Amino acid sequence: MARIDPVAPEDWSEEMTTFITEFRTAVLGEELVQSRPGGANLLGTLAGYPKLAKSFLAFNGHFLYGCSLTDRQRELIILRVAHRRQCRYEWAQHVLLAGDAGITEDEITRVATGPKAPEWKPLESALLQATDDLLSRGTISRDTWSLLAAELDDHQLMDVVFTVGTYAMVAMALRAFDVEPEPDLIPYLPTRR
Repeated sequence: MARIDPVAPEDWSEEMTTFITEFRTAVLGEELVQSRPGGANLLGTLAGYPKLAKSFLAFNGHFLYGCSLTDRQRELIILRVAHRRQCRYEWAQHVLLAGDAGITEDEITRVATGPKAPEWKPLESALLQATDDLLSRGTISRDTWSLLAAELDDHQLMDVVFTVGTYAMVAMALRAFDVEPEPDLIPYLPTRR
């Protein structure tokens, strides 16, 4: 049961409804907005605090539609954060976005195995290792940084760090507030091990 009740979409202010609709359209595009899970519980929780919702979603938008990483790179990082932070809601939402980025079901499953899985390309392995490093130690090891820096520019390196940090915070909020997945997200939840 949620610790903070989400505000139902019909109770959002007109300004909040417009803001969230524009945010979802920027993330998904016109064609997918109607067919994708709406995130009513997460967005409804945020909608209860409009000032925070607008500031956070504007910042978060950078990672979802303005990031210098490829969509594939971003989603591998976010899925790894969701797995490591055991955030089922975040995992389910980003399984959908990972599919849009061309990440296969096998690769999504492999994210849980981590950077040592031999099937990863070297850069993808380094991105997953950087995620683990940041979550465990708050920094990236020299060896992993060297691998990343050989392939990525400074903006991309910054986006790696900020993507991990942002989605670790999202996972923390989702878990702390005990945000429930909507019924249309349930098929995308991680399997229990």
